[in-house]
Formats: sequence, C-alpha cells, structure tokens
Amino acid sequence: MSRSLRIKLVFIMLMLIVLLMTVVLVFLVRGVQGFFTDEFDVQMRQMFGESDVLVQELRLAVQSDDAVENMEGVLSVFEGQLGIDGITRNLYILDGSTAAVLSSSSGNPRVNVTENITAAMLQDDIAHIGSSGTDFMDIAVPITYPDSGARYIIYIIDNKHMAQSLSADIFTIIRDAVLIGAVISIAISLIISKTLLTPIEGMTKAAEAMADGDFSRKIVVESEDEIGILSKTFNDMASQIETMLEELKKAEQLRREFVANVSHELRTPLTSIRTYAETIFDTEEIGRETQDEFLRVIINESDRMTKIVQDLLELSRFDSGRSKLSVEEFSIEQSVRGVYTAIALEAKKRGHVLNLELEWKLPKIKGDRARIEQVLMNIIINALKYTPDGGLIDIYSGSADGSVWVKIEDTGVGIPEEDLPHVFDRFYRVDKARSRESGGTGLGLSIAKEIITLHGGDIQVESAYGKGTSVTIVLPIEGPVDD
Repeated sequence: MSRSLRIKLVFIMLMLIVLLMTVVLVFLVRGVQGFFTDEFDVQMRQMFGESDVLVQELRLAVQSDDAVENMEGVLSVFEGQLGIDGITRNLYILDGSTAAVLSSSSGNPRVNVTENITAAMLQDDIAHIGSSGTDFMDIAVPITYPDSGARYIIYIIDNKHMAQSLSADIFTIIRDAVLIGAVISIAISLIISKTLLTPIEGMTKAAEAMADGDFSRKIVVESEDEIGILSKTFNDMASQIETMLEELKKAEQLRREFVANVSHELRTPLTSIRTYAETIFDTEEIGRETQDEFLRVIINESDRMTKIVQDLLELSRFDSGRSKLSVEEFSIEQSVRGVYTAIALEAKKRGHVLNLELEWKLPKIKGDRARIEQVLMNIIINALKYTPDGGLIDIYSGSADGSVWVKIEDTGVGIPEEDLPHVFDRFYRVDKARSRESGGTGLGLSIAKEIITLHGGDIQVESAYGKGTSVTIVLPIEGPVDD
C-alpha cells in the first residue's frame, strides 16, 4: 500500500511540474511572438508614416530616370533603422504593377505575392503592414509618381527567425527546468511521502493488529499537525476499544455469574419444596404436626423464591431505566422514626438495644418516600440479622451542606476488609451459609445502592471484622436532579 501511495504522490508531483512548465512555456512563447509582431508593426509604421522623411525621400527618388537606383540609395541609409540584415529581415523593391523583383537585399530574384503586396498593388497611397502569414511578418508600401505613371512597392519581409530562435531557447530552458524539477519533485515527494505515510503505515499495521485482537500496538506521534492529531486520535480510539472489550468481557463474566447465582438461588428452595412435598406425598402415615412443619417449610421456601423474583424484577427495572421514582416532599424524621418503631419489637426479641438520635428539626426532603424507607428497613434488618443477640444498634440522622444523612451502626460480626469492595455486588454474601439460613438473597444492598443513586445520593459502608459495621446514607434535600 505504501509503495502504491508513494508512486501516486511522485506521479502527482511530476504532473504538476509538467503542467506548470507547459503553461509557462505557452505564455512565454506567445509573449515572445506577440512582442516581435508588435515591435515590427510599431517600427514599420514609424518609418513609413505619411509625414516620415523616408517616404518623402522615396517619392522624390522615383521622379528621376534611375528611380530604382535612387530608391536603393535612400533605403541603404535607413537599413539600420529598418532592421534589414539580409537573413532574418529582407528588403525588396517591386514593380507596382507586376510585383516583379527589381532589387533585393537577399539577392533573391523572386518573392511570393502576399496579401499585403496584393493590397499595395491595388491602392497607391496606403502602407499595408501586418502578419499576413504564420511564418513571417511583412509590409508593402506603394510608391507612385503620378506624372510619369511609375509605380513601385517597397516590400520588407521578416521570417520571424529571431522570434523562433528565442522560442526554441525558451523551450530548451523549460525542458531543462522540467527535468531538474522532476528530479527535485521526486526527491521532495519521497521526503513528503515518508513524512505523511509513516503514520499511515503505522495506523494500517495497528488496524491489522486490532483486527487480530491485539489493541496494545500504538502509533508513535511525532508531530502536532493533522497527521499527529489523527495518530493520537487513533491511539485513543484503540485504547477506548480495548477498554470497552475488557468491560464487555467483565460484563459477560458477571452475566454468567449472575445466571449461575440466580439458578443456584432458585434451585435451593425448589429442591427443598420438592423434597418436602415428595415426603408428604409418599408417606402414608405422617403425623399432623410433622405435616404442618413440612408445609411451613414449603411456604417459607416459596416466599423466599417470590422475594428473589421480586428483587430480580426490581433490579431489571433499574438496569433498563424503567424504574421511576414517585418524588414528593416528606419528613425524613417521620420516616426514620417509622422504621425504628416497626423494627423495635424484633430488636427486643433478640435482646438488642436499639437507640435513635435525631438532629433537632430535620429538614424535609424531596424523594420517593416508600423507596427510601425500603432502604432504611433493609439496612436495619441486616444489622439485626448479623448482630449476635444482646447487641447494640444505633440510628443517627442529621443534615449538612444541602443534604441529610442517616447512619446505622451495629456491634455485629463485621465484614472482612477484602469483602468490603463487593458488598454492593449482586448475590454477594460475606457469610454465605448464614445469609442463606437467615433468608437473605444477596440482592438487598444492590437494590439499596440503585435507589440511593437514583436520588442523587450516596451510600457508604465501613466495617471492622468482629467489631461491627456502619452504613451511612446521604440524600440531597432538593431531591433527584433529573426530577
């Protein structure tokens, strides 16, 4: 590819040089031809004007018997001014009636009858001048002596040898310039092609590597021009694609894990339900008490499955953007007190001390009251579950910098440091066995995180293994920005 581009670039440069020099050649040749034609016209008109000395002298010369010799003598005096050289420009004295050559500076006894000669033979008092042919310039001046009836024509012809010679010299110069320009253009085009094509070659190789799945190859950016910007943009694009692929791989891995977790979570209660149901069906004599216990297990496992499905549906709505908030202004203080009251009896059964400390006159906030209370309830229930009986659970709330915060602290089992970054991952459990025994699905904190994020807030978890956990929820007073 690079070789083809270099050849094209060299060819374009050569064509430009040839076209430019051709245009210059045409204009120069036309200029030279025009210059000599105009110069001849001006010079002849000056010399053979009606009031000019030369014409007067010639008219006097024809009045004698030796008219031709006398005219030759007069013309010899003006040969220099007329530019007569016997080679390029020649002078003739012609018979005015027959155009026969009576005298010639070139020694040629014959001359071709041109348009100007014909016109001079027909008119007695007008000088006929101009380029009556493509290869020569001429002038025919009639000289008459009415008294004797004598008629002569002074004829000067220029074969344009000077103009043609100069045009040939110009052509030679242009030709040499084209050859030199071709060499220079080839050198310049090779230098330019190296400068321009090196990044393109790099991009081509990088693109081929990308097609093979290798996104690590980068283009060296050596300039700040458009090529440099393109190279940098290509590198950025490759990095973004590489990052995107990594994210897709992670997403695919998470999807597989998610499907596996869902399958596992649903299979466990289904297995229990089937086992207890088959036991009831296959056992003819089973006590009423045992049957009731088995049915209670089936109902509990069914409820657990329902809860898993409900949580999955809610997360699905979050992922698809179909989960909408019912925003209203409400008292966060009443919500916190309501959750506290609802959970107080369960805390008492477990022997926990449940404390509530609220800042004086908490401001009202805008948000989805039911969703926020759902988050508070979920976190406090987790605190109850993972705090050994007789523990301490503190609930604090306050406001600062346009936000309100609610903090739940417990003296429970805590979370190991390596597990803290994953507590909001779906189906992630720190103590998997205990979580399942307590009916947890591993989705509660994931849902809480999504709800708080939709409100434009933040949720943070701090914990020390064996000492307890602290969860802080921060919500903007003005509610979600989008709303």
